[in-house]
Amino acid sequence: MRAVIQRVSSASVTVDSNVVSSISNGLMCLIGIGDDDTAKDSEYIVNKILNLKVFDDPETGAMWKKSVKDIEGEILCVSQFTLMAKTIKGAKPDFHKAMTGELSRPFYASLLESMGRAYVPSRIKDGQFGAMMSVSLTNEGPVTLTIDSRKFEYTPVAETSAKKKSIEANGTETPIGN
Repeated sequence: MRAVIQRVSSASVTVDSNVVSSISNGLMCLIGIGDDDTAKDSEYIVNKILNLKVFDDPETGAMWKKSVKDIEGEILCVSQFTLMAKTIKGAKPDFHKAMTGELSRPFYASLLESMGRAYVPSRIKDGQFGAMMSVSLTNEGPVTLTIDSRKFEYTPVAETSAKKKSIEANGTETPIGN
């Protein structure tokens, strides 16, 4: 799964000349779902969107100190299968690694629900899945980050806690389960 995350002062999605969603201060997120993505990929992307420190602290002026949750900002998500394109061969993008619309619609809806459970549902906005959309935004900074769930090593919380306890008890790292 891939995401393009942009810090914005405003963003909106228009379909057929009608604004279907808009936000003020927060994040504009384009989400690309791969044909082999799982709930772990979704969890990783949701966690990054909600917790990345991309906002400045207004009290101290310190940069990169606040997350969208910290500033109580809004999030506008747009499903965008083109993020999964391969462009290595030829001039035409290859979208074979993107999850089909039939499968990605419920997967994307689940991602939005997870994000709402972890934050404030009314602050999570959405484009219109499968529609031809016009996306407008004012990027602040500009700050634009790309995240790929397959370019990380997933470590479950329980495994991390067990590893930490092992190091504390033994002074060295021992494999989990030994």
